[in-house]
Amino acid sequence: MTRPLLISDCDEVLLHMVRHFADWLGTVHEVDFTIGTWELAKSMKRRGSDEPMTREEMFGYLGGFFPDEMHRQTLVPGAGEALAMLAERADIVILTNLEDHCRPHRIDQLAGHGIAHRVECNQGGKGAPVARLVAEYGNPVTVFVDDLPHHHESVAEHAPGVWRLHMVSEPQLAPGVLPSPHAHARIDDWATAQDWIAARFEEGKLAEA
Repeated sequence: MTRPLLISDCDEVLLHMVRHFADWLGTVHEVDFTIGTWELAKSMKRRGSDEPMTREEMFGYLGGFFPDEMHRQTLVPGAGEALAMLAERADIVILTNLEDHCRPHRIDQLAGHGIAHRVECNQGGKGAPVARLVAEYGNPVTVFVDDLPHHHESVAEHAPGVWRLHMVSEPQLAPGVLPSPHAHARIDDWATAQDWIAARFEEGKLAEA
C-alpha cells in the first residue's frame, strides 16, 4: 500500500530564519532589517540610511547567510515532534529553495535537529518539482507545506490534487503575510498543523482543485 507523502519547506516552516538573518545583518554588516513582510529588500536598510536595498543587494546578503551562517538557525517549536509522529505513517521530503551546493549543508543542519528525511533543493516555483515527487512516490495522498504564497499558487497549477497548507512559523512575520488563496488552510503552529495533516492522510482523498 502506498504511504501518504508530506512535502515540507524548511525556512520559517521547520527552522526559524528571518530573526537570525536580521541579527546577523545587524551585528556583522550594520544593516537594519525590519521583520514584517516577505519583501525582504524593502525591509533592509544600511544603518543611517533611509534607502531600501535593491533585490540584487538582498540576494547578495542571502548568499552570505546560506550556507555559512546556517548554524544560527533554530528549530521551530513542535516541528521535530510533529515530523516524527507523521513519519510513522507517511514518507517525508524536505523541498527547500536553496542553491544546489547548499544541499549537504541543509541535510547536516536538519540532522543536527533530529530531522533525517530526504532533502531536495529547488530554485523558482515549487509546482513542477512537487508534481515530480508525487509521481515518483506513486501518486499518494500528499500534503505540501510552505510559507510563501506563490509556491501554493505554483503547486495548485502543477499538482492540483495535492493538499496545500500555508504556514508562517515566525510570529513577527506571520501577521504581515496574508493567507494564500491557493492553499486549503493556513496554520502557523505545528501542534495544530500535525492534526490537520494527519486528518488529510486518514481521509485518503486527493485534494479538490
